[in-house]
Amino acid sequence: MKNFNKYKKGYFMPPVKSLKWVEKDAIEKAPIWCSVDLRDGNQALVVPMSLEEKLEFFVFLCKLGFKEIEVGFPAASETEYLFLRRLIEDNLIPDDVTIQVLTQAREHIIKKTFESLDGAKQAIVHVYNSTSLAQREQVFRKSKEEIKQIAVDGAKLLKRLADETEGNFRFEYSPESFTGTEPEYALDVCNAVIDVWQPTPEKKVIINLPVTVQMSLPHVYASQIEYMSDNMNCRENVILSLHPHNDRGTGVADTELGLLAGADRVEGTIFGNGERTGNVDIVTLALNMYTHGVDPNLDFSNMPEVVETYERLTGMNVDPRQPYGGKLVFAAFSGSHQDAIAKGMKYREEKCENCWTVPYLPVDPKDLGREYDGDVIRINSQSGKGGIGYLMEQRFGFNIPKKMREDFGYIVKGVSDHLHKELQPDEIFNIFKDTYINIDKSMKMIETHFEQKDNGIVAHITVSRDGENEVLTGSGNGRLDAVNNAFDSILMGKYTIDTYEEHAIGTGSNSKACAYIGLSDSYGNITWGVGIHDDIINASIIALISAINRTVNKRGK
Repeated sequence: MKNFNKYKKGYFMPPVKSLKWVEKDAIEKAPIWCSVDLRDGNQALVVPMSLEEKLEFFVFLCKLGFKEIEVGFPAASETEYLFLRRLIEDNLIPDDVTIQVLTQAREHIIKKTFESLDGAKQAIVHVYNSTSLAQREQVFRKSKEEIKQIAVDGAKLLKRLADETEGNFRFEYSPESFTGTEPEYALDVCNAVIDVWQPTPEKKVIINLPVTVQMSLPHVYASQIEYMSDNMNCRENVILSLHPHNDRGTGVADTELGLLAGADRVEGTIFGNGERTGNVDIVTLALNMYTHGVDPNLDFSNMPEVVETYERLTGMNVDPRQPYGGKLVFAAFSGSHQDAIAKGMKYREEKCENCWTVPYLPVDPKDLGREYDGDVIRINSQSGKGGIGYLMEQRFGFNIPKKMREDFGYIVKGVSDHLHKELQPDEIFNIFKDTYINIDKSMKMIETHFEQKDNGIVAHITVSRDGENEVLTGSGNGRLDAVNNAFDSILMGKYTIDTYEEHAIGTGSNSKACAYIGLSDSYGNITWGVGIHDDIINASIIALISAINRTVNKRGK
């Protein structure tokens, strides 16, 4: 990388200090959104969408809540022309949705654009011409006045043709390559266009300031936007619009700071699809606002469907780490992260918290149609006991004792490490079942009887040990105590019950009793067993037998 000295800054700072936006810390309301997926997004695809695919995508954008949709450059290709005519002639445009069409500031293209709009109930005609220093000098080789005249002539033609064409038309102008244009000159051109259109409160115009190519840090763009907003003619009747691209990877930051600087509207695409590094990502922008308690006025509550539709119709892939939409964006593999999330969720349940403050999760995944057990707590060799325990409780109803979670966590991580893969919830449950539940390889419960005596309860437990039945008898102050004492002849004082917990699995008549028993040896090592049965006492006996069998299996190894 030795050629850095051939580059220089291609942007221009405003001629006056424009930093009021710095005093704001958050966006307080959603902008007007305009999807350009069917234009900027479509033209960036290796294989552009077919007519039917574009129609399906248009319907989907309407479903998401977009009220302004750029449908193409109808004078540029027959496919885009036919698509627009299909929308109009088949009455596919909802009454509350305005379509937008793009045209260069060239007479024959503008005329064909208006022909394509014949019969449209309402439409935005978006005219543009390049104004940057590089474009003026290298591409057009024209003076500032000549470039401005192109914009003025285009504005005049739009106004005349709108009067001559049936329909309700609004106007939009973009000084293309705005970020490479001197702000005072861009202002001069935009004001000249505004003076032609003479906007009113009933018929506002759109001035769009595109980041055609990113050239600066986001704060520079914000200062440029603020300068334009503060000095634009008829500002109260102008909708100031942003159209950022992502060459430097800061499209979202450009847009957010531009909104703080006074912009009213944003043009972008779902997941940022577009030429080169793409357009600004509206999903990220909208959900960033959502996490600050601002209604974005777009519906991304079924993110899996949004991703599926986008990928199917465009042939593009949403990166697993793409904000909000990626498959792994909520996934916590780290044990400490999983533990914090699990505790945060528990705290929220205990406190009946309405406000979302769960560690590591800026948004509730369920608000986007995602699930905690499959999308948040993901289990591999890096996972911890907290996450594994949370998954077992949420997915399968097992509230594993705290001490037991560490034991099970090591087993699960060992399996994942050995297989060198992530484990799915059902695989984790099967490990739990095969390791702890109703283990009867050496000894199995056959039947139990209890007698009430003056000094307590007497338990008679018939078990099968290595294929032969025997009856164990013990007494205690309760059934479980009597059962425990009945097994003393087998435990022979080497093990004591360290932990006993129980709970129901399921609800109503279909619920089962689940018991956990941890047997501690003289060194403090604990062996766990789990019993599941219709009756809680039988579940407890089975849990104890399971733990005993596991001690036998351990000794046998």
